This record gives sequence, structure tokens and C-alpha cells, in this order.
Amino acid sequence: MNWQDISYLNSGSTIQKRAFKCLNKLQVFNLLAEYSPILTGTIPIGISIDSSDLDITCRFMDADKFERKMENLFRDQTDFKIQQKEKNGYWVVVASFTYQDFPFEIFGSLFPPTDQNSYRHMLIEHRILQLLGEDFKQKVIQLKKEGLKTEPAFAKLLKLEGDSYQQLLNMEGVTDSEILQHWNKS
Repeated sequence: MNWQDISYLNSGSTIQKRAFKCLNKLQVFNLLAEYSPILTGTIPIGISIDSSDLDITCRFMDADKFERKMENLFRDQTDFKIQQKEKNGYWVVVASFTYQDFPFEIFGSLFPPTDQNSYRHMLIEHRILQLLGEDFKQKVIQLKKEGLKTEPAFAKLLKLEGDSYQQLLNMEGVTDSEILQHWNKS
């Protein structure tokens, strides 16, 4: 799967097709091209719920310049907010707004999008979904509808102890048979 080309959305679920049209109408990937944007989160991997947002992960070299760019591009969108903050020892910029009934969150940091946790989580979650199938997918979606965030839902179903976000990242090097063992324990 080439996650950097959002055309896969156009042959997906109803929400994925809507997201594809929305992203193209806003031209967000063209507008942010210099920041190597990648759509991450639950919509790309087909486990979104009604409240799911379009998460776009970007890389900047200058946080202030990126913040100004986000303000210039999106400040007129509904519920626009932006903040620059320190997270885990480095600066990030997070812009959020609503466009065509989709909540957006654009996250920028100094790290390439493919090294950022949201992308890494998505790849791990996609792998687990492919391995464990539709039953597991529906259980994740149900837990999300009950109020759990995505990573805690995966951790609960896989019986992962501790920080669910870190535990999921720890699954990067785990074999398929080890994932199946986690699932079969539950």
C-alpha cells in the first residue's frame, strides 16, 4: 500500500470516498506538498467512526514558518485553532479545523512523516487488522464507539499491558505468529 498517494481512498468505503473528495476539494496535499504530508489515523485503514478526523502528518524545518503557513491557508475554516508546543522534547505545530463536516488535524514536526508515531501506529494497526481479520476489526470499531481511542482499543483486545501507545509501537518488530498468540490469549 502506498500511503503517500491518497487515491486508494477513492475505491474504499463510503467515508473513505467522502474523505478523498474532501481532501481533493480543499487541495490540502497540493497546498502542503513542501511538508511531505501523509494522511494517517483510522480513516485510511477503515476503522473510523462518525467522530473520526482526517489526520495529516507533516515535516517542517521551521516551526514558526509552518505555523504561519497553516494560519494563512486554513484560518478561515470553521473552528480553526493552532498551537505550537513542546512534545516529548521537540517542537510540534498542531492545526485543527472543520471542512465539509470533517474535522481536520494537521500535525507538523521536525521528523519525516514516516518516522512519526501516528504513521507508525497506522502501519502496525493495518498489519494487525490484515492478520486478525474482520471480527477483530469490528471489535476495535465497537470499542471506539464506546469511547476508547484507537491505540487503547487495540491494546485492550490484544491484552497489552502498560502505555497502549508505546506497547503498540513495540509491536513493530513482532512476528505474525506472536500477534496471533496475543489475540488467541483473549
